[in-house]
Amino acid sequence: MTAPVFEEYEPAADCGCPGCARQRRTAASLPVRHGGHAAAHGARRALVLVTAAGVVLSCGAGQAAATAGGRDARAGTAADPQPVTPQGPAGPLNGDGATEPPPAPDTASRTTTRAEIIARAQAWVTAKVPYDMAAYWPDGYRQDCSGFVSMAWDLGTNEWTGSLAGFGTRIDRADLEPGDILLFHNPADPAVGSHVTVFGGWTDQTHSHYLAYELTRPHARKATTPMAYWSNSSKYVAYRYKGVVSGAGTGGSGAATAFPGAAAFGPGADNAHVTRLGHLLIAQGGERFYTKGAGPRWSDADRRATRAFQLAQGWKGRDADGIPGPVTWSLLVSGTGHRIPAGPDAGPGGATAYPGRGSFRPGQAGSHVERLGIQLVKKGYGAHYTSGPGPRWTEADRRNVEAFQRAQGWSGSAADGYPGPETWRRLFA
Repeated sequence: MTAPVFEEYEPAADCGCPGCARQRRTAASLPVRHGGHAAAHGARRALVLVTAAGVVLSCGAGQAAATAGGRDARAGTAADPQPVTPQGPAGPLNGDGATEPPPAPDTASRTTTRAEIIARAQAWVTAKVPYDMAAYWPDGYRQDCSGFVSMAWDLGTNEWTGSLAGFGTRIDRADLEPGDILLFHNPADPAVGSHVTVFGGWTDQTHSHYLAYELTRPHARKATTPMAYWSNSSKYVAYRYKGVVSGAGTGGSGAATAFPGAAAFGPGADNAHVTRLGHLLIAQGGERFYTKGAGPRWSDADRRATRAFQLAQGWKGRDADGIPGPVTWSLLVSGTGHRIPAGPDAGPGGATAYPGRGSFRPGQAGSHVERLGIQLVKKGYGAHYTSGPGPRWTEADRRNVEAFQRAQGWSGSAADGYPGPETWRRLFA
């Protein structure tokens, strides 16, 4: 299916056609920090103050009825969720200092891998970072949709939807890979509709749905999402971060792949190497140890995750003390070590043990159900999820399992949508 492409343009100053003239008039009404003209700013601010009381803006929330005048308002027609996104301006971490967007830094000096981008995004999802455009998470990034992408791409600054494109290269939607983004910036009114998500992979063979990582109300989430979003779908543009590299890469802050030394880790350590260690461990299956994501200050989460990784390599005693040495670091950076098992229910060799049929029945809930759903999405069998996967067994889980079973060539009672030991083994193989 060919998706329409949204073209952004800048109207020529001397063009008299009605379209360019209207675009110039619209730009004149924008706030200065969003590219508007100072002379019109005062009048617009008064209008905003009058209307703000009647409109609640939220990233990913449904559009208020008063703003839906131009949409299909027929009775019985359900409107898609409309991201209406108040955002802070581009600026440094923690929002200190500049109020005007700074020049884009040289992204070549900040490289990262796709695995690290997804690991950082997942860390905020795991921590359920709340949406709050005026707040900053301990890592310094603003808690809105563009701050989320700034964090996932490890930009070192807090950007907004009007500046993120400068850090990426535009690509076709058909070329999307995990770690790329889908961006809609509304130049006519950036506070209405503008939104951005991190692409996590296709969830069906038709590429009609994908796994989106995003920060929206009430908190960071990942969910199966129609391409490219619930609303304004045709206007979302795909971008790839200019600093993305293949393999394990060098990390988000230009850190060398060489082991930084044992003194960089352990109680009292507070540096970028600890942050990078956390991101690498999360990418290797250690996200459950980090409730608030990876940070520069050494914590028990770093020690426990490091020890879990070391144990996964088959090490014991002092070789699995939770403090990274040169070999631990090398395996993490190269991505060649054994992944951290899924949890205490992991079987021999790190495989996820089958929890039994009783875990997958109507009314059942638990980590096994959510783990099953996540794996179905990874395998491309998540088409029936509209808001998940989650810990409670649903008909969507059953239908996705059934689709996977039928893809194995099974039928009848062997494809009833309830996972047995062989279904489980093939899913997690």
